Amino acid sequence: MPISRRQLMIALGAAPAASLFPRAAFAAYPERPIHLIVPFAPGGNADIVGRIVGEEISKALGQPVVVDNRGGAGGAIGAEAAARAAPDGYTLFVGSNGPLTVNPFVQAHLAYDPLKDLAPIALTSYVPHCLILTNSVQAKTLADLVALSDKSPLNVATSGVGSATHMTLERFKAATGAKITHVPYKSGGALMPDLIGGQITGAMTEFSTALPLQKAGKAHIFAVASAKPSQLAPDIATFIGLGVKNFTAQSYIGILAPAKTPADVIAKVQKAIADGLSKGAAPEKLRNMGSEIATPEQMTPAGFAEFIKTDYDNMKEAAKLAGIKPQ
Repeated sequence: MPISRRQLMIALGAAPAASLFPRAAFAAYPERPIHLIVPFAPGGNADIVGRIVGEEISKALGQPVVVDNRGGAGGAIGAEAAARAAPDGYTLFVGSNGPLTVNPFVQAHLAYDPLKDLAPIALTSYVPHCLILTNSVQAKTLADLVALSDKSPLNVATSGVGSATHMTLERFKAATGAKITHVPYKSGGALMPDLIGGQITGAMTEFSTALPLQKAGKAHIFAVASAKPSQLAPDIATFIGLGVKNFTAQSYIGILAPAKTPADVIAKVQKAIADGLSKGAAPEKLRNMGSEIATPEQMTPAGFAEFIKTDYDNMKEAAKLAGIKPQ
């Protein structure tokens, strides 16, 4: 029997209000596991930091965080997958220099725009870059180093053409006028035997990679590209302290989501990260790796976005200095 309009209105009035809306409209986020894309192979810095931060997100939000390693193309494969994922908070991305601020200037036809297709949630930590020299090079001041390079160009290695450390080296050369020949390697770890053996003069690399060599007396760190000395080695000078104005550079890790992810979802994930890295075992694990914890402001979407934009501009300028064109 057909239902009358009056009967329909009575029935709707008696129905619970929640039943009139799709389940997604009132489902509490998260209600299922979250996938965390790491755009590199397991075991590297991004993977380790991602897993530490993932544990904190899981504890705070009450759902498993499943790490999904998608390496290749300098992080571009994983970044594209994250950018194309549904913006519902169930796919997050572990971002770093390569996919966020280096790839746009070294890779042609990039299939994602890091400034438009990914939404920053929180910077977690960063490892400053540093210049480490063989023990035969005893330069103490910037003037000493430049004078040595005038006599014979210094052979300084990085983890590869277009890498974040290569960009830092180019900025250092431009800022100081030091005569340096770039020696690209396939990774930061690959260059260490030649550094120890004296086949190269030095390396621009991550502080966490260089510090064990300094402690073992196998090489010495000339300066670190941070705003202030590291708590792990406060006696090591900063480039700023040696006279290189505003010279900071780092390999950083942060968490992002696909663009258009709801603001309330981003806020929940951001709070989980900020709370997890403010106390307890997680920040201590990162510090023991040589990382510095991001500031409270950098752990916000706005603060992380500003950090990315600043580094993006620095990488753009460094690529010009190095004559690098996307290929």
